[in-house]
Amino acid sequence: MRSTYSAAAVLVSALQLVSAQTFTDCNPTAKTCPADPGLGTTLTTDFTQGKSSDWTLADGTTMSYDGSKGAVFSIAVGTDAPTISSAKYIMFGKVSVTMEAAPGVGIVSSFILESDDLDEIDWEWLGGTDTSVESNFFGKGNTTTYNRAVYHPVAQAISAVHTYTIDWTAQSIIWSIDGNTVRTLAYADPLALGGANYPQTPMKIKMGNWIGCLDAAAASNPATAGTCSWAGGPIDLTKGPFDMYVKSVTIQDYGCGGDYTYSDTSGSYQSIKSSGTCGSNNNSGSSSSASAASSVSSSATASSSAGSSSATTSASKSASTSSGAVLVQTSASNATTTGSSSGGNGTTLATTPTPTGTGSASGTASGAAAKSTAGSSAATGLKPKHSYGVLDFAVIALGLGLGYLVM
Repeated sequence: MRSTYSAAAVLVSALQLVSAQTFTDCNPTAKTCPADPGLGTTLTTDFTQGKSSDWTLADGTTMSYDGSKGAVFSIAVGTDAPTISSAKYIMFGKVSVTMEAAPGVGIVSSFILESDDLDEIDWEWLGGTDTSVESNFFGKGNTTTYNRAVYHPVAQAISAVHTYTIDWTAQSIIWSIDGNTVRTLAYADPLALGGANYPQTPMKIKMGNWIGCLDAAAASNPATAGTCSWAGGPIDLTKGPFDMYVKSVTIQDYGCGGDYTYSDTSGSYQSIKSSGTCGSNNNSGSSSSASAASSVSSSATASSSAGSSSATTSASKSASTSSGAVLVQTSASNATTTGSSSGGNGTTLATTPTPTGTGSASGTASGAAAKSTAGSSAATGLKPKHSYGVLDFAVIALGLGLGYLVM
């Protein structure tokens, strides 16, 4: 299959695999950027009904829709990396996807929340593994360590449909599978560096199916070897197509909608302003205006042990925000979630001692740390984990292109 590639095709493939995944057009922690359009309500998309205008296709992405399975993210050739993203942002919220991940060694299916400054919360599936799913998070594109991934046992993670949920507030992030909590991360958790590494800025929802390891050349290249090892090795394109199916997605914005704006370059949730208005029913999909700025009181408790955790988060709102009010929305009113943490249900990549902080995700270290192989420029999930410029794309593409030309 590789012999049929021209140099130009290789360069296009390299650019697609890089640019179609994690990136930012403008990083608000580095400069002033346009405001993010906020959802400010609850949105459910049923992809069995076909295309939705609430989602944007990445460059080079073509989609098809199945009446029973939903949106089809298909990979047939090395240049395929189908990716779509929500048209609007949420500022804390709850998202659920009902889907079937793509099979195949070297294939990675992803469902993530991502902000303009590269805060990120992930669900990811490795196509060669039908027994687990990975949860992960990143703050401001920080890839100095790769000890935050946790693998959760799931029966038929690839070959069956499941519902995966992320409930994200200022206090904690809760990952759930089919309604069962499998991991809780608190803002003050050691893995979140006391909040410095905690995702806390307006997020888009992105879904994609991509090639984590294209061939033997990528597996032997120091720049991509770590990702190839994590993905299980090179893909065999003759066994394709490799299809990921998304039946439906529900997105609940805990914020006030309107435009979400970074008031400074700190990247903290306290700096985010909303031009929207909040009412007592905002989190159920409606909003009302009021003359006073909203006052939000919240409390959260979380605890974790070697195999279990519970988290309770509540919030109340007394009025709506006026235009430009600082947004400190936290969660849906009186939301309570209790369940097992990742400690007994997952295996971490960390080789360091298990953190014991409030709400921390705990687990047993494993040999899967190959994902953080020295020299790998890619991070867990949709790569890369920092903002790339045109020069970066050119260098990456040229390197891969030369690798193919030599072969």
